Order: sequence, then C-alpha cells, then structure tokens
Amino acid sequence: MAAVRAGALARAALERVRDLEEFALPQRCPGCGAPAAPERLLCDGCWERIPVLSFAVCARCLARGAEPVGCGRHVDSRVWPALVYDERAALLVHALKYGQRPALAAALGERLARAVPVRPAPDLVTAVPLHAARRRERGYNQAWLLAQAAADHLGAPALEGVLARVRATPAQARLDPARRRRNLAGAFRATEPRRVRGRRIVIVDDVLTTGATLEACLDALTAAGAHPVGAVLAWAQ
Repeated sequence: MAAVRAGALARAALERVRDLEEFALPQRCPGCGAPAAPERLLCDGCWERIPVLSFAVCARCLARGAEPVGCGRHVDSRVWPALVYDERAALLVHALKYGQRPALAAALGERLARAVPVRPAPDLVTAVPLHAARRRERGYNQAWLLAQAAADHLGAPALEGVLARVRATPAQARLDPARRRRNLAGAFRATEPRRVRGRRIVIVDDVLTTGATLEACLDALTAAGAHPVGAVLAWAQ
C-alpha cells in the first residue's frame, strides 16, 4: 500500500511541479502560494510542516513486510529517513527528480544529513546508482546530488561509483514486495571491494518505499566487507 500511495503522491507532485512554469516572478510556493526562494521550492512554512523522523528503519524487515522500526537483528540493514513522504515532501522530491531542479539538492541534502546519527563522521558517503540508460535520460542521478550535499554537512568525503548497477531492472511500482526483491537480486555490486572493506559508509537514496532497493545495496556493501548504513530523504509509510 505504501508504494501505491507513494505513486499517487508522485503523480500529484509532478502535476504541481509542472504548474510552476505558469507562475510569474517572484516564484510562488506550490504548497500554499506564498513567495518562495527558487533554490528551496517551498516557502519556509511548508518546509517546517513536513514531519521530521528521528529513528532508523530496517530495510530487510520492511522488504519482507515485517515491522521495520525497532529491529535489533539486522545491524547492516538500517536506514535513517529524514522526513515523512507527505504531499510537501513529494513536491520537493519530484521537482528534484523529474522537474530539472538539481539546485534543490543543497537544501534537501542538509536536511537529510541531520537524520544520520553517525559519530564520528563516516568514512565516506555514496549514493544508490542509476543504470546508465536512466541517467542519460534524466541528465543526473538525484541520489548522488543528495549524497554530495549531505557529505558536506557530515564532514565526510563523497565518492560516486562505489556500487554499480550491473543490470537494468523493470519498474518497481506495480510489483509486490517478494517480486521487488527478486527483481533486484544481484542488480548491484561493489566496484572495488578493497576500497570499501572495513569502512563505515552512508549510502543515500531519495525515497524509501518497500526497502527492496536499499536492502540490495546494503547487502552488496556488506558482502564487500563494508559497514554500511542507509539514509533517505523521505519514507513513504
């Protein structure tokens, strides 16, 4: 159900983002119509109304339909979401992802970094990779933009290409959790295991829905000998 709701929010957000083209200067917030800075999209009031999260979610439990909050068994499957994926968060994510608004990554990455309680600073920050075909189509990987911005605030280096997506996967939106896990099995691998072995790594994505993508990425890093934790901008509960 979370994936269905996330899809509905995504479609609504995309329509609202497209409507931005019709706004005259100064830019108006698509959430409420108040003036808003272009690099933040939403006004300060709408930003502050997005519910903030302060706990970890277990990607492995979430991907299997089990209770994902409070899991103490799967240490290397923890994901820290910054925000609830509500209507306002959907506007931000989809402006960044589909609306050609990469400048939003600075403010979003700062908010994401606040949610990651990794102390001392991680050894490096990386991102869930896009398959090359999708990256060419979009022009950038929004998760990598978020990772770079978050790394600045975490005091850690950002490194792209830690994981490779070795095969394209069909769209996840209409698949049930079990089929999503099968769809992503073996889709990622560490490009240079020696570079990550023994290192504390934060891997970033934009939205957590079923947990299948981040579970696959965390598993690939763990298999390479790393100690990973996930971080996402928003959780579509």
